[in-house]
Amino acid sequence: MDAKTQRAVINRLKSVVGHLNGIINMLEEDRYCIDVIKQIQATQAALTKASELILENHMDTCVATAMRGDDPAERERVIAEILEVFRTESRIRR
Repeated sequence: MDAKTQRAVINRLKSVVGHLNGIINMLEEDRYCIDVIKQIQATQAALTKASELILENHMDTCVATAMRGDDPAERERVIAEILEVFRTESRIRR
């Protein structure tokens, strides 16, 4: 992963940690449920963005290299790997 992407992902994940600590505090303070849900949604959005940044980097580096390479098995492997990630995410969201 390039340094710029790595820094962006790390910063986003540190923000997520802050959100999670805030959510825990909100629950301990018995805050309004809808406010807690909004913070959970903001945290999920930040995690999704971090995942997107990592995926974009992976596509630009590892996948692009495999697709340009001479090894058909490696091309199939990276495609299957990405498909599995999306299948797993789809199962989690159900």
